[in-house]
Amino acid sequence: MKKNFVFVFFLSLVVVAQAAPFRTDSLYSKWIIDSRMSDFRNKDKDHHFLTPVSERNVSWDYVPGLVAKAIVMAWEQYNDKAWSAYWFAGIQDYADNVEMHLGESNIDDLNAAKIFFELYRGALAKGEVEKAAIYREKATICRNKLKFEHARIAQGLPGKGGFWHKKQYVNQMWLDGLYMGPALYAEWEGNFGLTNSKAERYASWDDIALQFDTVFKYTWDAEKKLNYHAWSADPMNKASKFWANTANGRSAEFWGRGVGWFFAALVDVLEYMPRDHAARKRLVNYTNLVADGLKDRQDAESGAWYQLLQYDNSLKGESCDVNNYLESSASSMFTYAYFKGVRLGILKKKIYLPIAEKAYKGLIENFVVEEANAKIKLIQSCESAGLSGTRKGDANYYLCGSDVAIHNNTEGKVLGPFIMASLEYEKYVAEEQRKWFRCSE
Repeated sequence: MKKNFVFVFFLSLVVVAQAAPFRTDSLYSKWIIDSRMSDFRNKDKDHHFLTPVSERNVSWDYVPGLVAKAIVMAWEQYNDKAWSAYWFAGIQDYADNVEMHLGESNIDDLNAAKIFFELYRGALAKGEVEKAAIYREKATICRNKLKFEHARIAQGLPGKGGFWHKKQYVNQMWLDGLYMGPALYAEWEGNFGLTNSKAERYASWDDIALQFDTVFKYTWDAEKKLNYHAWSADPMNKASKFWANTANGRSAEFWGRGVGWFFAALVDVLEYMPRDHAARKRLVNYTNLVADGLKDRQDAESGAWYQLLQYDNSLKGESCDVNNYLESSASSMFTYAYFKGVRLGILKKKIYLPIAEKAYKGLIENFVVEEANAKIKLIQSCESAGLSGTRKGDANYYLCGSDVAIHNNTEGKVLGPFIMASLEYEKYVAEEQRKWFRCSE
């Protein structure tokens, strides 16, 4: 076969037990799903979906939900391939057999419901009308839980109407929450809201936009061009006073994965937001501001980003022997959002495609490890981080906190974004191939 264009894909994979060089002949979305659908982690717990070699043990949680969403997205992208069939079966098994657990005003609990959109379309394509109706109903239950029942910042406080991150985090909004809740809300509107009146649909989009307007207003640092991890509308309350700046309610640092959740949420929402809605221009602007700020923080050598975005690896934890490090989950989320933003026409291709390409190559060369069993794993992800009465959210916390650790065995919070980044990269490569073939005819 003549290789007279840059990218060629083969389904067979070369087996080398070493840190992975970048392979132009590999579908990394397929490789990582085949490697880890039956073997990934949620913190220190082993997780596996139903596959030809594993039984299901996953629960309703945002981490397996994140992975499940990425896998079913991959199935939809490659559903004409025989090798993708078990992906759909495994996620359908999860949806059909794991009870939805929706805590009171816990925005994380909603994220797993994003799987129902692809499963709905897949069931319809298979002629499973009743099953499709069940998936639509479950997605609607979760959307309604957020829209009508979730705790919001009250009248008289800044950010009125913003969704609390969790019930115990009174009047707090975190960057993470925009991905968990409003992005689900938007995907529901884009899939199932079209039968409602325009007034009703646009009122929902007003509500979705309010969440981004609020978070951006109160977390964006125009000088550093980064978003703080979280904000409290009432910084002196018991739930916030340990970590929130008393003057502005902001947390202390720019955490990579937090910004990753927000960046990914923006492009996911804009995929469905009506082009004539008044708030769309604002959200496009937020996306471009975030993209510009992150462009300046991309590590020139590796193409990846650090755990704490405003520092390099010379920063060392005060209470531990850990330096600021290149972090895989944030780097994957940024890569996904850059590619998708360019594909949707939200971000300028000339500026941001080179950033995305460098970032994707950096993911492979820094965070993918090839194993002797022909599988790959992902390393160097931040296991967990948050803000509370014992978690201060300063630089030392994100490097040395009791719940913060570097995970080197495919934690779910990097697995999902890595799959999604790979899918976007593969869409880009496929389109470039189509252009080449059209030009060569």
